[in-house]
Amino acid sequence: MAQEHDMIKPFEENLVRGGKVSYGLSSYGYDLRVADEFKIFTNVHSAVVDPKKFDENSFVDVKGKGHILIPPNSFALTRSIEYLKIPRDVLGLCIGKSTYARCGILVNVTPLQPEWEGSLIIEISNTTPLPAKIYAGEGIAEIIFFKSESPAEKSYADISGAYSHQTSIVLPKV
Repeated sequence: MAQEHDMIKPFEENLVRGGKVSYGLSSYGYDLRVADEFKIFTNVHSAVVDPKKFDENSFVDVKGKGHILIPPNSFALTRSIEYLKIPRDVLGLCIGKSTYARCGILVNVTPLQPEWEGSLIIEISNTTPLPAKIYAGEGIAEIIFFKSESPAEKSYADISGAYSHQTSIVLPKV
C-alpha cells in the first residue's frame, strides 16, 4: 500500500536493525526515523508554555549531532526523516517504539488524518530522573495504517489543517 500510493519518502522496504533502533517496513506498519534537528524544552528564560501564544524562549535548538540528550523530566520536539502522504481512505496512528518506552522515553500518540502530508513532528517525553539519549537517523516511532472501505467524507486537506506540508519542526498553532 505504501509504495503503491507513494506514501513514504524515503521508503525502506526492510526493517533495518544491526545495532540501531530499528526503522523501515514492519509487519503492519512503518517505523519512522528521527531527523537530526531538535527543540529541547528549557526553563532557563522562565517562559510559560502556552499553545495559543508559544514563546520561542521555551526551548533550545540542537542540530547536526548523532544524538541528543533530553534532560530529566523534560521534553523535546523533532521531526521524522520520512515525508508522508496519507491517502484519503487511510488513517495512520503514530505510537512510540517499545525500545524507548522501556527506558521511560515516550512518544505522543498522534493520528495522521486522511490527506495529511508532511514530515511528522514527534513529541518526545523523558519521564525519568536521568538524561535520555535519542539517536538521530534511527527509529523512534511506528505508524500503523488503517485502510477504510471508503474515502473519508472530510479530510485534513478539506479542513485546511494547520500542520500539513511541514518539512521542519513546526510549533503549536491555534
